[in-house]
Amino acid sequence: MAVKDEIRKITRTGELLVQRGVIDQDILDKAILLQQAEEGSRRKLGEILVEDLNCERHEIYLELARIYAFPEVDLEKFEITDKKGQFIKSLYDSVSKKERVELFQSNVLPFRIDENRPDTLLVLTDDPTNRDIMVLAKKLRFRHIELAYAKRENIKKWIESVYPTTNEFLQIIEESAGSFESIEDGGGEDGIDEEALDQEINQSLLTNLVEGCLVEAVRRGVSDIHVMPQAGNKTDFYFRIDGKLQLWHTQELIKPEAMAAVVKDRSRNVDRFERETAQDGYIQRNIDGTMIRFRVSIIPIVSTEFKRKLESIVIRVLDDRKIITDLDKLGLQPQAKKDFRKAITKPQGMVILTGPTGSGKSTTLVAALYQVLSSEVNCLTVEDPVEYIIKGARQIKISHTLGFEGAIRAILRHDPDIVMVGEMRDKETAEIAIKLANTGHLTFSTLHTNDAPSAVSRLFKMGVEPFLIAYAINIIVAQRLIRTLCPKCKEVDTDLDLEVPLSLGFVAEEIETTLFHKAVGCEHCTNGYKGRAAIHEALFFTREIRRLILDAGDEVDEDALRTEAVKNKMLTLRASGRERIKEGVANCEEIAFATAED
Repeated sequence: MAVKDEIRKITRTGELLVQRGVIDQDILDKAILLQQAEEGSRRKLGEILVEDLNCERHEIYLELARIYAFPEVDLEKFEITDKKGQFIKSLYDSVSKKERVELFQSNVLPFRIDENRPDTLLVLTDDPTNRDIMVLAKKLRFRHIELAYAKRENIKKWIESVYPTTNEFLQIIEESAGSFESIEDGGGEDGIDEEALDQEINQSLLTNLVEGCLVEAVRRGVSDIHVMPQAGNKTDFYFRIDGKLQLWHTQELIKPEAMAAVVKDRSRNVDRFERETAQDGYIQRNIDGTMIRFRVSIIPIVSTEFKRKLESIVIRVLDDRKIITDLDKLGLQPQAKKDFRKAITKPQGMVILTGPTGSGKSTTLVAALYQVLSSEVNCLTVEDPVEYIIKGARQIKISHTLGFEGAIRAILRHDPDIVMVGEMRDKETAEIAIKLANTGHLTFSTLHTNDAPSAVSRLFKMGVEPFLIAYAINIIVAQRLIRTLCPKCKEVDTDLDLEVPLSLGFVAEEIETTLFHKAVGCEHCTNGYKGRAAIHEALFFTREIRRLILDAGDEVDEDALRTEAVKNKMLTLRASGRERIKEGVANCEEIAFATAED
């Protein structure tokens, strides 16, 4: 009975959202079907729309708040003054630590006391329709509580500013400064005294350092952690932030072997005592109420101290909260977005992303998949390794018994509609992927090439038939990530050497009308840069592009493909970069670096 009531409630609320133009009837019908399919579930409409049907959270919950007559507070219009911050902090401090954590995890922000009613507190939440929020808010011990809606990202920003989250692991280390004790080098035949090593590993401070490193990486938005052994019993920890490595911590007095062993002990699928082969494992941790996965890569490296067996460790941070499901948030420029959307909405054909490692190809592919996924299609992915969990897709697990090539072949017998092949590594993989695209399947994949036309050459040189390339591919998108200028400290570059923009392809008229900026640096950024954006080169396969490929003799003419594509309004990577400069989000140096190989 309760489930039927919930479905009726979803239908009534959903009809209001349809009337207001927030969702369409098709989306509502899918939400109702999902609710009915989940036996015993009492999930609300907002959860289903956002979590399963990839609707924009703010749009949905703002409209739900209006439907239920909750006011809205736009936190971007308010400043976090010292007085305001102290008031909010005092309210958080008035509850127990457990209650405070619950308030933080539920994004509950005490905002202000009603001037006319001093016993009434206005509390902001990202879901005022959730009855549990009122229960939590009453822990703040005001006689009357009024709820208002605010955007989730803004609430989190205020909470972090007013009550910065402490890293309890690093706090323990700071309180125990100087407690690390160096163990003298032992000497087995392999240069490692396991008993002495155990004495170091058993120091709980080492464990706290590793755990604290993981927590800190997630909170800082780090993409990779590098654990680098150094001579003299030192280990350096580096964070990759906005594409650049930055030294985070240097641990002295502890053998790097001990540091590596602690990481291994915390990783699954890794043998702590194996030091001569590469190993891959993973770690899972619940950090700030979210399950985060870490992919661990370990490789043996050479040391000047020949008896020692040192290993380099790189830990990739896989935070599903960073998944982009909205195509508009990829930053595609108008023509590229139009061509890309056209390519991925075709019933069949191939969409290829190309670029170096770390250029955001997987992010773009996942965003594209979310545009075409539905309960009516069977989507299968083959990735090695699987980085992000894609709701609505069946992601094949690669193992020593089912390799990459075997998995791709298995897909053919698994009735697919949409397929994602993580990477076309060789001729066999490429041919299977392209044949899938030619036989009625929408297929997504990646290649490692410098630009879009060279991807055609790469497939050609792999031995893929020109007619397969010409008729199977819908679009090839080359991508790079660039660091964006910090909006708080960037300045107009009044001393810019005009040869620099000219070398990037700017013409004299553009230089006169463009404000060029430079990186400065402030407390809010790293050397003048904060965040990253993408530049794209979208080669859409028109009839003329297909003809040029079919007519290729022994070699594909990349310049002819590029010239024809530019006629069709394609921006090259460098031209896309010039647009970022004109927008004021990038400088000439960053675009020149990102497109240096063009």
